[in-house]
Amino acid sequence: MKKIGQFFRDECTDMKILLRSIPSLTITFFVLSVVCANLMANKELINYKFVALDCGFVFSWIMFLCMDIICKRWGAKACIKVSLMALLVNLGVCGIFAILAKAPGMWGEFYTEENLAVNTALNNTFGGSWYVVLGSGLAFITSSIVNALLNSTIGKALKSDGFAAFALRSYVSTIIAQLVDNFVFATVVSKIFFGWTWTQVFVCSAIGAVCELLCEVLFSGIGYRIVKEWEAENVGEAYFTFSKSKKRIAS
Repeated sequence: MKKIGQFFRDECTDMKILLRSIPSLTITFFVLSVVCANLMANKELINYKFVALDCGFVFSWIMFLCMDIICKRWGAKACIKVSLMALLVNLGVCGIFAILAKAPGMWGEFYTEENLAVNTALNNTFGGSWYVVLGSGLAFITSSIVNALLNSTIGKALKSDGFAAFALRSYVSTIIAQLVDNFVFATVVSKIFFGWTWTQVFVCSAIGAVCELLCEVLFSGIGYRIVKEWEAENVGEAYFTFSKSKKRIAS
């Protein structure tokens, strides 16, 4: 029991130091992109035969770019921990939205349209459905783990540390993880609850992954420059020092 307690204390300390080490603006962008992608997934952007894309993809590529730069600087384990934290925040926000959606009162749009259906629709949108929250949460954490492990594995296999290496590890891990993300969400939500065929699930997952990858490709140069600045300025050194001390104690 003492070893288990010590393990959790070490992990809590590890998480505190990690969150203090990663620049707050990066954490802010990451968490906001997770929350916004979950919310905007309620609105379709494209819906034509086997092509379906929701507005959440506008934010989802930001999530993966943030994960890629965090993984490059702090490693896969740290990236997964931050993803778990973002998931908990997102679930908390969804819970608060669901409670407030049940609160009495009208949305501002009701007074413009004077239509009760508008108020009901907004409550349903922000209140969410349990299966959508379940599907998005499961898809996010699964794809986050896949992305972090792939990104780190490819990075260790590469001898170069320039932009080409950063792009390769980011693009490969992102498109595979995005495919996993879209596939899990489409299976849990679209197929089970909306009757999609497997063809729709596979095709839409692939198209969504490609679109999200293209968005990240456009801004990967910015991500690379951010990481190089962190490395030059020794950002997050406290976390590396703590991690090394844990390994020495464990050995």
